[in-house]
Amino acid sequence: MGLVAPLPAQPPQVARSAPGLRVLSLNLGRCERLRIGERSVLSGIGKRPVDGPVTVARLGLEGDEQADPSVHGGLSKAVYAYPSEHYEFWQTVRAQAQVAAWGQVLPPGSLGENLTLSGLLEKDAFVGDTLRFAGGVELLVSEPRFPCFKFNAVMGFNKAAKLMAQSLWCGFYLAVKIPGELAAGESFELLPGPRELSIPELFRARMKG
Repeated sequence: MGLVAPLPAQPPQVARSAPGLRVLSLNLGRCERLRIGERSVLSGIGKRPVDGPVTVARLGLEGDEQADPSVHGGLSKAVYAYPSEHYEFWQTVRAQAQVAAWGQVLPPGSLGENLTLSGLLEKDAFVGDTLRFAGGVELLVSEPRFPCFKFNAVMGFNKAAKLMAQSLWCGFYLAVKIPGELAAGESFELLPGPRELSIPELFRARMKG
């Protein structure tokens, strides 16, 4: 069946110290077997919210795992962030695809993200921007997330990756500039970098390539 959920309106441009920039949920996951058709693949895409502060090191959050470091993880993709503002859209299209009930809420971490953020969308994030958190951790915006077959599997329908490509709602990876501890509920400010290449621009260019 067709997936026709309207794209929710996006909030205005995020200012450097805009209120509402916050970590709504901090999510970790261990590598587990994911059943895709007749195949069984190892994946760390299943993230779950955790309470309390978590240590942020150069290679990511303590207790988090990635199955394929060539695609997820490493210094430039140590942490994955996703805007909470898009969750309503994914809940709607999953219901339209009849893989979830109408009104069924997706818990934080369902997009595979470590940080579920409020107030910062892809269009307002540029490569080289810094997220400075209240506790002192600093994370550098590095690149978009590019969806794969595993994303279709966890969303429950085979058009999920295509919808992410069309909407440009891919989230973004972060490198760790200053390690420390980070917790859900923590606020942050956006420190602009060169502002030459936005996350949607880079995502669109690489998806076309």
